[in-house]
Amino acid sequence: MSTGIKIKKGLSIKLKGRAQLNLSSINRSKIFAINPPNFHGITPKMALRVGDKVQAGDTVFFAKNNDKMKFVSPVSGEIKDIVRGAKRKILSVKILANQEDSFRDFGVQSIDKLSTQEVKDLLLEAGCWPFIKQRPYDVVASPEDTPKAIFISAYATAPLAASHEFALKGKEKDFQAGVDTLTKLTEGKVHLSFNGDSASFFNTVKGVEIHQVTGKHPAGNVGVQISKIDPINSGDRVWVVNPQDVAAIGSLLLNGKFDPQRVVALAGSRVKNPQYYSVTLGAQVADLVADKLLEGNHRIISGNPLTGETVTLQDPIGYYDDLVSVIPEGNQYRFLGWLPFVGNDRFSMSRTSLSFLKANKEFDLDTNLNGEERAFVVTGSMEKVMPIDIYPMQLLKATMVEDIEKMENYGIYEVAPEDFGLIDFISPSKIEAQEIIRKGLDLMIKEVG
Repeated sequence: MSTGIKIKKGLSIKLKGRAQLNLSSINRSKIFAINPPNFHGITPKMALRVGDKVQAGDTVFFAKNNDKMKFVSPVSGEIKDIVRGAKRKILSVKILANQEDSFRDFGVQSIDKLSTQEVKDLLLEAGCWPFIKQRPYDVVASPEDTPKAIFISAYATAPLAASHEFALKGKEKDFQAGVDTLTKLTEGKVHLSFNGDSASFFNTVKGVEIHQVTGKHPAGNVGVQISKIDPINSGDRVWVVNPQDVAAIGSLLLNGKFDPQRVVALAGSRVKNPQYYSVTLGAQVADLVADKLLEGNHRIISGNPLTGETVTLQDPIGYYDDLVSVIPEGNQYRFLGWLPFVGNDRFSMSRTSLSFLKANKEFDLDTNLNGEERAFVVTGSMEKVMPIDIYPMQLLKATMVEDIEKMENYGIYEVAPEDFGLIDFISPSKIEAQEIIRKGLDLMIKEVG
């Protein structure tokens, strides 16, 4: 069954440097890393020490509150370093990789013959469970829960976003096997959403409820799709999985090995030839961008420019990211830049620039905030880019003062930080809305559970 969803609210930002549909490989990193902060809500406990040998698929650390939830090495090699922060919090586990990988064998499985508990046990043991995230709260899902539905968003609308269909080229069989596996984990439906304006192999996927989505960003955000298909209420649990991670789950069942390979787009106006690269989870950013960037001062972001995280060359590519963006650093200021229509390459949702006359123009935006933090006042702009049926400004204010009752009333269960990426971009007050929502969700976990 297929349904159509049209998102009217939002804002599409066209940036220069979108990745061309070409796939190359990169030099193998010498050092790979797993960063526990990527797995929000998880307190790691080490299973290995510095100097221990590992195979790809061996457990490196596990969740302190559930020792069955394991996080595995993407390569074979030796534990080189365990980087800790304040109060000995584990920030990164670095692995010195061998020239070639040897893999732990979990055994080829017949999906039809596995029970729900057996599927859970396999995913937990093989390190694939962290691919499954939960709404509300946007954290790694608990295997003790049973979700009312599972959502896969294969529609990418964020600036410079990677094409899910191109990334899965040649992995269609793995993707179908991953979908078949996910159907074992819920008594409800598995929902698959993709671009309704183009033909896609996703139309041929079996065992899912298909939704053809059209509209402006954030139409591709899974939270927006959930709100239109099967909204979250208090006490509900919904699981979400990225398309490439679905294929990785399917590969585990078909091949018996943890699949660490991902296709990542390197994009942005500061990239010489934006395109796609085949990388291994945990690879260093330096090996992806080596000799591929233009000269000048720029910012490297793991993820898209609205919701991604600034990284250095020594950092690993984000565990859940299929895009590395490189855009100019915003350290240049325009003379009389506060005047309307000053500058030929400005983009604005309002008509303080001429960008509204250039619907197809690609802009070379930098990281400049174009203003400083100021009073948080009602303008009506947030509602124009928020397609989820909530009150975004009221929710932000309730979250800032930690009013749990109002946070529930205004829709905290329905959102994740990424749903406020556009609000960070267009808000005249220059507040960090995503950071506020993340702190609010953490508060709800602590107080409500």
